[in-house]
Amino acid sequence: MDNDNKVTNTKLKSFHSRKLWQDKIIKRIFQGSAVLAALMIVFICYFVISRGVQPFLSSYGADQQSLISFIAGNRWRPDISPPVYGVGFIIINTLLTSIGAAIISFPISVLTALFIAKIAPAKVRIVLTTIVELLAAIPSIVYGVFAAGAITGIVDDIGGFFGISTFGGNSTLAVILLLAIMIFPTITSLSLVAIRAVDYNLELGSIALGASHMETNFKVVLTSAKSGIFAGLALGLGRAFGEATAVSMVAGNRMIGPTWHPFEITRTLTTTILTGMHETSPGLDYDMRFSVGIILLIVILITNLTIQLIKKKIGGVSHE
Repeated sequence: MDNDNKVTNTKLKSFHSRKLWQDKIIKRIFQGSAVLAALMIVFICYFVISRGVQPFLSSYGADQQSLISFIAGNRWRPDISPPVYGVGFIIINTLLTSIGAAIISFPISVLTALFIAKIAPAKVRIVLTTIVELLAAIPSIVYGVFAAGAITGIVDDIGGFFGISTFGGNSTLAVILLLAIMIFPTITSLSLVAIRAVDYNLELGSIALGASHMETNFKVVLTSAKSGIFAGLALGLGRAFGEATAVSMVAGNRMIGPTWHPFEITRTLTTTILTGMHETSPGLDYDMRFSVGIILLIVILITNLTIQLIKKKIGGVSHE
């Protein structure tokens, strides 16, 4: 009997030792993946910044650009001599179109996610979830073709109804509608995950205290899921800020601005980087696109920080 116990203990120790080594190996793999992802972000930022700051250094020579004129400028004219590179109006245009798209898409996305997770019957839930996933998988160029063929026509008809010329439908409004459609599946998917992760006991407690199901959904479920919901908003805005191909098909790429009228053509940071890129040889015009990339990174960073601050204020909770 003692021998059997010793054999059993030895096997248990061996099994436990193997499990510990497996856990350590898996932990190292996860740590390595995290470090690799962080290094990729650092490398990309370093590459963009190192190229983008060069036109503003004295070592750049006769083509050296003024940083203040670049940031505060209201014209982007690389086709004249000397070329003019100002992104002040482009920053405003980018914020207007992206935030406008978020204002339209965010409430629809959250309510759709709430309906799918808590209200819809099982069969309807499956169908709607599949539709959201398919929308997220559609390539950007397909959205661009759809916008150029359908959204511009709708915008042109709306403008015509009010007697406004819309340049064939290419306009700020067309960009906003396009981006609202494109970020919808991103915000909806993450909101759906966040809502489903809410502890069901919280809902039962709310109902037990006399709240209706609808009150529980809005005051308890959405409040508890706000972290994931705002993460979806951050990723959705990130996609809106970073979308180039589809937006360039309906923006019109205006050379001066900013564009305040919804039916006028516009220009965003990403379309500025993309437009004419294949025609640009190494030199000032090429490097200035990296400078625009730096501005885009800063805009996304500030926007995400702002969303985090708003998230902490929602529901009167300062810490998660």
